[in-house]
Amino acid sequence: MLLCIDIGNTNTVLATFDGDKLVHSWRIKTDARSTADEMGLIYRGLLAGDAVEITGVAACSTVPAALRSLRMMLTRYYGDVPTVIVEPGVKTGVQLAIDNPKEVGPDRVVNTLAAYTIYGGPSIVVDIGTTNTFDVISARGEFLGGAFTPGIEISFDALAARAAQLRKVEPAKPRSVIGKNTVECLQAGMYFGYAGLIDHIIDRMSEELGPLRAVIATGGLAPVVIDECRTITHHEPMITLIGLRMVYERNT
Repeated sequence: MLLCIDIGNTNTVLATFDGDKLVHSWRIKTDARSTADEMGLIYRGLLAGDAVEITGVAACSTVPAALRSLRMMLTRYYGDVPTVIVEPGVKTGVQLAIDNPKEVGPDRVVNTLAAYTIYGGPSIVVDIGTTNTFDVISARGEFLGGAFTPGIEISFDALAARAAQLRKVEPAKPRSVIGKNTVECLQAGMYFGYAGLIDHIIDRMSEELGPLRAVIATGGLAPVVIDECRTITHHEPMITLIGLRMVYERNT
């Protein structure tokens, strides 16, 4: 089976594919301080638990230190397995129509490939996680750029740290937009505020792009707010891993 690895700032998501069928998936925390041996112990434990035999690996990372450990781990423990890591020089088929292509995170390139292949364009991928990332895809499948905003947890960590009377709360939908206590007030601001932020940015992008084929939500915190987002048309939590599978197929 093909093992796909997406190392993000907060979480690392892994999945195995048998052809184009996703068979297993796992989500673990990302620790940039993990050594190659620690990483190997975790990954091998997950795979052994489901008796998975790996025949290939595709990976991308937005965390440079974790990527370095991943390279060492793959060399040490999976040295005989064909491996593709998304970086400059790897064939993706995605044209980067932006000022400095070297600045683009590999996950955004992979998301573009998967979204355009599955849904067509123009379309937008909204990755709701540590950072809210908007990836804009043209009608021809080009990556046009996008927008960043602080993620839900970053914003509420900052609020709890800077406001003496406030604290961290569970990110969940409140019973009303008018909170009756501190917890509900925080949740109302988070839930309705971030849904409105997402919708407004997508509306403005659509004004420039024209009618959209799809708006795809992904990321670990997407389930928290997407029910309130009127602009989201699809929820695909594994779009980055699906894109990694596609990149692997293009390069092996």
